[in-house]
Amino acid sequence: MRLPAALLGLALLGGCSSASDLVGAVTGTAAAAGSGNPAVGIAIGVGARAVADWGLRRVSRDWHRTEQEAIAAAAAGLPPGEAGPWKVRHSLPFGAKQGEVRVLRAIDTPLAACREIAFSVDQDDPASRAWYLTSLCRDGTGWRWAAAEPAVGRWGSLQ
Repeated sequence: MRLPAALLGLALLGGCSSASDLVGAVTGTAAAAGSGNPAVGIAIGVGARAVADWGLRRVSRDWHRTEQEAIAAAAAGLPPGEAGPWKVRHSLPFGAKQGEVRVLRAIDTPLAACREIAFSVDQDDPASRAWYLTSLCRDGTGWRWAAAEPAVGRWGSLQ
């Protein structure tokens, strides 16, 4: 029982995609050994990997949405030209993010009230801080992320 747990721990250190690969490989191998039929093992391994991929993507989307909401909430109270901190703590003991948000300008039209913002994410080395640009627009419940397409590989669906 310790070997599968150790392998899973090593896979998680390597990244999320390797975790789903490991789940598929372990379940497929166990199913093939238990049933004596390699085709059953392959089918179960592919299915297990698909479920693991779906779960990892869902968690990632939820985390990104939470981070977007924290940045938008921090920018909501700032007038144009001002800067302030943003911070988010996830339910797991890792993955907390924080940084600075700056409201660059307000864009008020008859259709929508929007803001262009710049935000940073704190890194281990403050000199390597990168800045990202996006837009926020106000809807009936508050300020929301307005950018629809990813623009920066680091942020994926956040930008």
